[in-house]
Amino acid sequence: MPLPVPSRTSCRPLFFLLIPLLALLLVACAPVPDSLTVAAAADLTPAFTEIGQQFQQQTGIPVTFSFGSSGQAAQQIAEGAPVDLFAAANIAYIKELEQAGLILPDSITLYARGRITLWTPADSPLNITDIGDLARPEVRRIAIANPEHAPYGVAAREALQSAGLWESLQPKLVFGNNIAQTLQLAESGSVDVAIMALSLSLDSEGRWTLIPQELHTPLDQAMAIIASASHQAAARRFSDFVNGPAGRAIMRRSGFVLPNEE
Repeated sequence: MPLPVPSRTSCRPLFFLLIPLLALLLVACAPVPDSLTVAAAADLTPAFTEIGQQFQQQTGIPVTFSFGSSGQAAQQIAEGAPVDLFAAANIAYIKELEQAGLILPDSITLYARGRITLWTPADSPLNITDIGDLARPEVRRIAIANPEHAPYGVAAREALQSAGLWESLQPKLVFGNNIAQTLQLAESGSVDVAIMALSLSLDSEGRWTLIPQELHTPLDQAMAIIASASHQAAARRFSDFVNGPAGRAIMRRSGFVLPNEE
């Protein structure tokens, strides 16, 4: 006796049941986006946090940031820290790693120039509008990033030296481990004034005034891919995104001077 041939109507329920199963199978087989680890200077915290969110939305690649002192990050990378991309606050650290063979030379790119400010809390009775005001007796404690390993600390020291104040202000100086920690010292009331990154000044609730850039070596900031990076392709995409239209708009809004816009 011949078996009955199922009608088109009887096959439809099975077909519709298979559709979600096939969809789940396709999702399971799709490649998982590379994750990306970026060591970044502390002054980049607001800008890169926003850039990272937009980058992930557009590419599906998640980004993990480690913000801190550029000098300390460079040392950790030299010691083998698992980093894909390094965005330093001073190109000198990128060059040092390149000389050690730890950077992909063709990936080095300038992405910004930083500026420094004189920062005071919004409710401070002090009216600090010039670097010379730091010598006033009512200014008792001044925070700067540690110039031994923080580029913004180097710029602060150079500005004070140019103004002839470095030696005389030594008793007043308090060092933050990086520029973000320096802002925390000022916001907590531990110091009266801080020499701060413009990018963090804009993101704060304090009062600030720019320090003339002629008083210090330009803070030319660069990034590069680490030679041992596990996710070099994703790192290149992120670097291109930072220097692309969306990234540049965020960087500009965060107070950075951009390449070709000096």
